[in-house]
Amino acid sequence: MMIWVNQIVQGILLGGYYAVIACGLSFMFSVMRIINLAHGSLAIVAAFGLYVLADQFGFDPFGALIIVLPAMGVIGWVLQRTILERSQRGGMLVPILSTFGLSIVIDNLLFEHFGADTRSLAPYIDELSWDSWQLTDDISIGKLAAITFVTAVLILGGLQLFLTRTQLGRAIRATAEDPDTVGLIGINARRVNAAAAAIAMLTVGVAGAFLGMRATFDPYAGGPQLIFAFEAAVIGGAGSLWGTLIGGIVLGVAQSIGAQINPQGFLITGHVVFLVVLLARLHVDEIGTRFRKTMRRSA
Repeated sequence: MMIWVNQIVQGILLGGYYAVIACGLSFMFSVMRIINLAHGSLAIVAAFGLYVLADQFGFDPFGALIIVLPAMGVIGWVLQRTILERSQRGGMLVPILSTFGLSIVIDNLLFEHFGADTRSLAPYIDELSWDSWQLTDDISIGKLAAITFVTAVLILGGLQLFLTRTQLGRAIRATAEDPDTVGLIGINARRVNAAAAAIAMLTVGVAGAFLGMRATFDPYAGGPQLIFAFEAAVIGGAGSLWGTLIGGIVLGVAQSIGAQINPQGFLITGHVVFLVVLLARLHVDEIGTRFRKTMRRSA
């Protein structure tokens, strides 16, 4: 019994990482209705940036975030102004194709510069990468996993407060609701969207840091991270910040329990849960559409 409890605890903590990496994806979708397929690749860019600063310049990975996070914010701003903004004019499909192409370019540039060898930030954080608190004989909590989960809660809570309590946050929400009309009340939608993309990339930078600390990464590791982020965002409800945390926890617990049942069940169980939730959402949406049509006809 305690073994299953431990698997659930580990799944919840793993869900914290999935929430961190899904946060930026969900945030961009909620504001700009863009699914950024370069999301995972950009997280790997942040991980490699931290690795270079730690390996060649002796920076502590946490301290190196002071350099990497502003750089990721600039990347988000430039990405919005040069690619996303222009591609949005062509409809919903063009941004998806544009970011897919961008991910391929990023992956191959990283491969050309760093090669195919895997890297990790674990050697630069000493015992934090493996140390844990032993709660019982069967249940332990990894310190890095706990820090990741707390960071996920702080990021999501901070973003929620930012959107509701600050002028820029309210401008972002207004732009998300009606980007064509906000100009009438003095809001520059272009600047607001660029700022939102920069904020999303800040969260991607944090996700890249935790990815590098908890596991190995290589130039082509962005694809799996994108899948995990997308699944967590969909399970929790695309565009919902706290839903992203719930989705990450559900995905993490499913994977953890699946791994306990069968060593190959880690990924499969998570994918199955994602598909079940996706089909359920599509079914509910279909019922809602039929209901609305029936009400309009009866009116």
